[in-house]
Amino acid sequence: MDSKERPDYFWEALADKALRGEILTREEADAVLQAPDTELLPILQAAFRVRRHFFGVKVRLNMLINAKSGLCSENCGYCAQSAVSKAKIDKYGLVDKKIILQGAEKADQLQAETYCIVGSGRAPSNRELEQVIEAVREIKERYPMRICLSLGLLNEEQAARLKAAGVDRYNHNLNTSANHAPNLVTTHTYQDRVGTVKSATRAGLMGCSGCIVGTGETDADIYDLACELRALDVESIPVNFLHPIPGTPLGDRREFNPGRCLKILAFFRFMCPAKEIRISGGREVNLRSLQPLGLYAANSIFIGGYLTTSGRTPEADYEMISDLGFEIDRGEERAEQRNEAPGELPVQVPGAGVAGGG
Repeated sequence: MDSKERPDYFWEALADKALRGEILTREEADAVLQAPDTELLPILQAAFRVRRHFFGVKVRLNMLINAKSGLCSENCGYCAQSAVSKAKIDKYGLVDKKIILQGAEKADQLQAETYCIVGSGRAPSNRELEQVIEAVREIKERYPMRICLSLGLLNEEQAARLKAAGVDRYNHNLNTSANHAPNLVTTHTYQDRVGTVKSATRAGLMGCSGCIVGTGETDADIYDLACELRALDVESIPVNFLHPIPGTPLGDRREFNPGRCLKILAFFRFMCPAKEIRISGGREVNLRSLQPLGLYAANSIFIGGYLTTSGRTPEADYEMISDLGFEIDRGEERAEQRNEAPGELPVQVPGAGVAGGG
């Protein structure tokens, strides 16, 4: 266990290495992940150098809609929507186009750069895919925002159809390492997930894939996952911290403190320096009062909630960003077309803003 304090120049050397595009060794990764909490500030300062180089002080906002909830055949142990979950959640099939469009309107009002349409299940049916494609085409006509879909396993032909419809990126989280994956799910394989990410990127979609930590993985698992994501060259990396939900197999697990979460975020910034690192599910319950510090390493958050768990109010996140002296990243296209301040949000969307994971 490498938990000794190091001089500040050690962490700055890791930032230099990241800026040169070099990968951390396992020993360097252990130094970050196992550092004492007294080292948090110099670690975050080093991570912020890298973050600022690529993203300045801008924060990307993402909003998701839970477009299909529960009713899933997979046995993922962390998920309230899985077949083995006894969690009390809403269960419904794919919502109609009107609801998805209302979600896009809310995302636009929330100043989200990306609207994430998420559906539970192993893989989308042709009917579901067509319903979502129809909604995406209308959203693209109305709003200057990115569209990210997360509908389960996907083949290259399906990915090409999504690309043609205007979808910008596809999310399919690897979640953990190949070694730890069978401890979390057995109804599909780690390679099934890798194959979906590759299908999406081969079709021209931006890859979005990340992790859920706090499930019993080791630091070696976290390192192996980061290496895989780096090799896949995904553009966006959601970092989920387990939010234990009663009724799920991992519902009683509690193993995180805010310092551990911050070190993981800094580690992903060092490993994938130019990529969008998004603080995702479990942000509020795991980072707690230290949430603002996460943005010195990460440059993106979900706003308005997750899949089956609620988040903070948008106003609290706006205030956090402003208090840090940071700015909301609305994207070049949005900046050209809109310039208003955050306002009231009259649109109430079933499944949006009451959501877990990412």
